[in-house]
Amino acid sequence: MGNCLDSSASKVDATQGSHTPSGASRISSKTSRSSVPSTLTIPSYSGRSNFECLPTPRTEGEILSSPNLKAFSFNELRNATRNFRPDSLLGEGGFGYVFKGWIDENTMTAAKPGSGIVIAVKKLKPEGFQGHKEWLTEVNYLGKLHHPNLVKLIGYCLEGENRLLVYEFMPKGSLENHLFRRGPQPLSWALRIKVAIGAARGLTFLHDAKSQVIYRDFKASNILLDADFNAKLSDFGLAKEGPTGDRTHVSTQVMGTHGYAAPEYVATGRLTAKSDVYSFGVVLLELLSGRRAVDKTKVGVEQNLVDWAKPYLGDKRKLFRIMDTKLGGQYPQKGAYVAANLALQCLSSEAKVRPRMSEVLATLEQIDSPKTATKHSQLELQTVHRKSPMRRHHSPLNLTPSASPLPSHRPSPRVR
Repeated sequence: MGNCLDSSASKVDATQGSHTPSGASRISSKTSRSSVPSTLTIPSYSGRSNFECLPTPRTEGEILSSPNLKAFSFNELRNATRNFRPDSLLGEGGFGYVFKGWIDENTMTAAKPGSGIVIAVKKLKPEGFQGHKEWLTEVNYLGKLHHPNLVKLIGYCLEGENRLLVYEFMPKGSLENHLFRRGPQPLSWALRIKVAIGAARGLTFLHDAKSQVIYRDFKASNILLDADFNAKLSDFGLAKEGPTGDRTHVSTQVMGTHGYAAPEYVATGRLTAKSDVYSFGVVLLELLSGRRAVDKTKVGVEQNLVDWAKPYLGDKRKLFRIMDTKLGGQYPQKGAYVAANLALQCLSSEAKVRPRMSEVLATLEQIDSPKTATKHSQLELQTVHRKSPMRRHHSPLNLTPSASPLPSHRPSPRVR
């Protein structure tokens, strides 16, 4: 639900929960998010998307009555998770806790551990950072959006003060776990490109829907992996409908995660699909380098991955300096250079210069299947020849290790 775990989270496994990178923090404007809305304006989806049209606006009752979701009782989920036992805990974050559970595939009722289907149950803290509005937004979008690269929402529970979400279980956990945590075997080059392609397909699906959806919280901890390392986007609590008519952007409360949010969005509150493209560029850079977007354990410019890596991305001779040493040099130099150039374009300080996600996806697919590609994407060829100079861009964010409110609509926002 647009959340990220505090750096003090003690347990994260194959989870639907998120984890804040070291030094990264949640950003938001001063506007309160604790109010409970009676209606939620959402787009009407149709066209290329495989879900039914939605009226605009929709009331909370209409959102919760989705035929695609099961309304669980609190007691059902308590039984499915063995009374939310500590040994069922998968992760903990600002939103609350994620527990592993089991339900019968046909009746959707609680099943014995090891039988039926495995689920992940996200239990919202009443006093948590994520409020009812984000919980409802998650139900709204994932109740209607269906795509192989979006995590499946099975149902929800709204009973008294209890707010829970029930997802398909993702055995391999988050991309963040595999890139940055000690223990798991390092991801190979092939798996990194596979994950990047899956995530790009998810974003392309959202952006190219007849009524565009802007994800707004794209980061490594929100990319979950199934048993075959297929990537699926999770946490739709911050998702917003894209601009319509003659509008070029959506003016909105500044929300997201330090290190991933596009600089122009943080500075002005103007949100576009190109904001997601910037965030994708950051994650692609994490896949290449094995470094976090923000890492306070490092010194100087190296604390911010984009600032540190940008000067090397367009130089074939220097690119090896930012490549993940855990790859052991086992990656195609040509493919790595194309990916680095793609990241550089996604990270352009000028939003209009960034490629569309469909173009990003096409380039990644060519990297994955170079023998079938007749030529490199125009994105690669245009990198050095763009009229706008790729000058080094310093993040306007004053990064802090814990979540803090960030005043929006200012040229140089600072954490209070």
